[in-house]
Parts: sequence; C-alpha cells; structure tokens
Amino acid sequence: MNRFRIRDSAAIVFVLWLALCGSTSAIPFAVDRDTWQRPDEVMDAMEARLGSKVADVGAGEGWFTHKLALRVGATGTVFAVDVQPAMVEDIRHWSVEEHLRQVIPVLGAENDPHLPNGQVDAILVVNSYHEMGAYTAMLRSFHQALKSGGRLVIIEPEAKPGRPRAEYQKEHVIPPELVKEDAGRNGFRFVGRHADVVTPDHHHWPFLVFEKARQKGVH
Repeated sequence: MNRFRIRDSAAIVFVLWLALCGSTSAIPFAVDRDTWQRPDEVMDAMEARLGSKVADVGAGEGWFTHKLALRVGATGTVFAVDVQPAMVEDIRHWSVEEHLRQVIPVLGAENDPHLPNGQVDAILVVNSYHEMGAYTAMLRSFHQALKSGGRLVIIEPEAKPGRPRAEYQKEHVIPPELVKEDAGRNGFRFVGRHADVVTPDHHHWPFLVFEKARQKGVH
C-alpha cells in the first residue's frame, strides 16, 4: 500500500474511478509521481545535499519528506511540518520504522511552522501555500528559520491574478504573481521560475524559487 498522500483532489477522483473500473494495478499517480513531480529537480533547486538541514512544510504523509531524507542522508535533517496531528504521527511512524533518524516530525501552527531560527538551509512548500491564511506570519517565520542565502521553493496550483484572495483559497489555487509579491514583501529575493510542474490531469503548478538575502561576510 502506498503510504504517501496524493496532494491534488483531481488525482484522488481519478484514482477512485480507476478502482471502480478494476484498474488499480496501473494508477499513474502512484507509479509516475517521480516523473511528474520531478523531485530531483525540486531538491536541486533547494540546493539540498548530504548534511543539509531542510524543511518540508505542509508535508502531509511525507512523500517529499522521504525523498529529502534520502538526499540529505544520516548527517542531515528534514523537518517535516504539518498542522494535522494525524499526518505528523504518520510521518513519525514510518520514519522510525525505516530508521530515518534525520526526519523530525513537527506539529506546526497556522501562523508558525515551529522551525529553529537561522538553522535551515532550505524550505519546500508544495500545494500548501494557498491554504495559509496567515501567509505573512508564515513567510516571516520561514525567513527567520533560514540561514543567510537559504532557499525557499514554492510549487502551487496556478490561477489567474485579479480576484479576491478568499476565492483562491476556496478553489485551492493561487497566482504565481501573488506568491512573488508576498515573498518579496517579506525579505525574499526571487531567484527564478522553473518549468511548471504539470499534473497527470494537465493542471499547471508554477515552480518558484526564492532566496533569503545573503549577509555580508556570511557564507
């Protein structure tokens, strides 16, 4: 059984449809997620390497957390943050079962990911930023947690700009322009946009990379 949560609702609907058709042995969302979510490219954009301290915020059941744990190795750390206690406990269970001591499950709050100050090399947020009502507080916490030059990677379902923010939250989407504005107001420099992540149902998720400004004399 695949222990990791599929993060987009359209994927879940399609999986249920396949199950009804008796085709669960060929579910593309389970077997091809490595392809469409491009985890190696994501972790490269984070500059995650052996020994890195990174955070997966909005970790769910920990699909990306697991990938990151293997990337940073036993000398690294992965803070797996979620606001749902059940998700945090699930991560705790499988990380202990697999002896991945570098995974640290964290029960976050709506306005605070509870990350250590100035110790994190990179933060990843996938399909979760649009849910953050206290987005300014979260971005400030991300900035405070990151080291000088630390990376913030945000990958979210795309929407067109110009509508009230509440509508985006209701529809679980957000314009990349709004993410860039939010990040810029809270101390992040925009590094660049990678090719969109495209889901199996052809939804585009802009792949945005930001950096905490480097302090002079700090490497």
